[in-house]
Amino acid sequence: MSEQTAMEQQVFQLSFQQDVAVVTMDVPGESVNTLKAEFADQVRAVLQQIRGAMTEQTVRGVVLISGKSNSFIAGADIAMLDACSTAAEAEALALAGHEVFAEIEQFPVPVVAAIHGTCLGGGLELAMACHWRVITDHEKTRLGLPEVQLGLLPGGGGTQRLPRLVGIAKSLDMMLTGKQLRAKQALKAKLADDMVPESILLNTAIALAKTGKPGKRQLKRDLMAKVLETNGPGRQLLFSQAKKQLLAKTKGNYPAPEAILAVVRHGIERGIKRGLAKEAKEFAKLVMTPESESLRQLFFATTEMKKDFGGGDAKPADISKALVLGGGLMGGGIANVTAIKAGIPTRIKDISEQGISHALQYSYERLQKQVKRRFVTKSQSIAQMAKLSGTLNYSGVKDADIVVEAVFEDLSLKHQMVADVEANCSEHTVFASNTSSLPIADIAAHAKRPENVIGLHYFSPVDKMPLVEVIAHDKTSDQTIATTVAFARKQGKTPIVVKDGAGFYVNRILALYVNEAAQLLLAGEPVDHIDRSLVQFGFPVGPMQLLDEVGIDVGSKIAPILQQHLGERFTAPAAFDKLLADDRKGKKNKRGFYQYKGGKGTKKVDESVYPLLGVSANQSLRQDDVIERCVLQMLNEAARCLEEGIIQSPRDGDIGAIFGIGFPPFLGGPFRYLDALGAAQVVNRLESLTKTHGSRFEPCDRLLQMAKDNESFY
Repeated sequence: MSEQTAMEQQVFQLSFQQDVAVVTMDVPGESVNTLKAEFADQVRAVLQQIRGAMTEQTVRGVVLISGKSNSFIAGADIAMLDACSTAAEAEALALAGHEVFAEIEQFPVPVVAAIHGTCLGGGLELAMACHWRVITDHEKTRLGLPEVQLGLLPGGGGTQRLPRLVGIAKSLDMMLTGKQLRAKQALKAKLADDMVPESILLNTAIALAKTGKPGKRQLKRDLMAKVLETNGPGRQLLFSQAKKQLLAKTKGNYPAPEAILAVVRHGIERGIKRGLAKEAKEFAKLVMTPESESLRQLFFATTEMKKDFGGGDAKPADISKALVLGGGLMGGGIANVTAIKAGIPTRIKDISEQGISHALQYSYERLQKQVKRRFVTKSQSIAQMAKLSGTLNYSGVKDADIVVEAVFEDLSLKHQMVADVEANCSEHTVFASNTSSLPIADIAAHAKRPENVIGLHYFSPVDKMPLVEVIAHDKTSDQTIATTVAFARKQGKTPIVVKDGAGFYVNRILALYVNEAAQLLLAGEPVDHIDRSLVQFGFPVGPMQLLDEVGIDVGSKIAPILQQHLGERFTAPAAFDKLLADDRKGKKNKRGFYQYKGGKGTKKVDESVYPLLGVSANQSLRQDDVIERCVLQMLNEAARCLEEGIIQSPRDGDIGAIFGIGFPPFLGGPFRYLDALGAAQVVNRLESLTKTHGSRFEPCDRLLQMAKDNESFY
């Protein structure tokens, strides 16, 4: 038996039940099924086998089901796309997929996709080529086309079949955002024909296969969809509005969404055959773009990171109970992701009943939104809230496996917290501090068990921001590191392990970026010009708006700590003291760089900020000059952090910047962007800026050496 035939038998197993051919897909050695190029021939072989069986026995239909416990097909193998060296190779892959899916679509008897768990990308495209789709009502069942998140468009017929199944507007919403539909949403959208409990999925699919192929499907549209989707002028308006909204979000930095719009429109106006041909061509072009290359590398980096616990060979300890110290905004958010997301019983300790009440309210409100949207049932929300409790003292915390401290940035207060936890919890309890700037070694200075003390720095808002920094000081044990990383992953976070030091990694590179924006403001550049420039570059918000969001008062507390430990380049402009003297804290008290009315930012600059700072706003710099000064500060400091061992690798630095502060993902992170610019070019610009603006722009030693040796980070 050849190697391919052996593999074929392992991936696609064929059996017959009740006159129906059941094809079970199970890629050996993988936790999920992914589509690979070599499977095309194997699918054809199975279909041929079924055709052969039809000459000898009654075969009324085919069911395609997964042998994996939690997924149908998670998508196409991204490494296969990464291996393409030309657009022609990528186009050939797409066309091969089109041929196989067309064969399924044209099969003489009905083909039913029986879907449980994730059905994404190429997996959904395969399912849409089938005649029927049955899904389970399980919470893990998700259907979507997330290719846009890799800088691509769906290349297996998705741009053509999805609009014909769910309508143009709904399909664009899914493809342009990468949004995944839950089971109920997929059924309502008519992407699925039936929804059943997992226990009867196969039997339901078999019964459906025996009913014959569906008749011509009539898409049920609401009035708005009828007006916009069923005639030329309506579609013209729909696509032009979609493009306008798209460019407002992407600033033209991402080519994939525009390509998706063009391909969908082409297929709707010219027919599915031409639409598929254009899809393959545009897909191939996108595979070759630097944007997609960067986004694919980010995908590989985060996947690789999931296997690394950062604690050498140490295995994470089990965590069955957690304690959160402090019921403020951060404490409430941390308790939420621990109890609700990770499912770990969590106790909140605060000095007041009001603090505990606020922290519990944080989770309650979020759960009620999910109940309202029918993502969870009322009974499920009650069960989840039952995992949260509060205390004014240390009662009921002896068995806590981890304590996350989220109190004020006050070193003596944090010392007290460590002492309290060591006195009231067990010897193995991990003490994790959510400090944003204080060195962890300082917090652990008087600890009896310093090996259990670690930093766990979350970003606000905790339930939305994906990154956490896990900060180990010299005495933190490998077991504590591994346990904390595993704990953060359970909370749905992407953790990076960083070395102890003031500001750690993310706040350190952010501080110089924001400081430079402040210098530009004090030189007379308007607030909105600075912010617009950096948003155009690819950041989600500009630095001045970010200061308003985080809190000007918070920034003012961090700056002196960074200056004390890291030097004069971190000195915040003295004029900023005038903002605090004028009680400007930002969005939280509706007084900052922007005006706030009715609780929302109007994105209109508060002009009174200029006379307060003693500046006359007058734009004199080009957008590119503003971008260069702020971004080069960040890049230089990122390289310095790698040089000092604050981060372990360029990979960690890129993930930290993208997930922590929204560094433009299409650029791949600070280190991939440094490679794209070239060390010599960056050093040249930094040296030029040093001559004009002073020593804060001096390039770090690592960049100087790399420029000299013509080296890159990757």
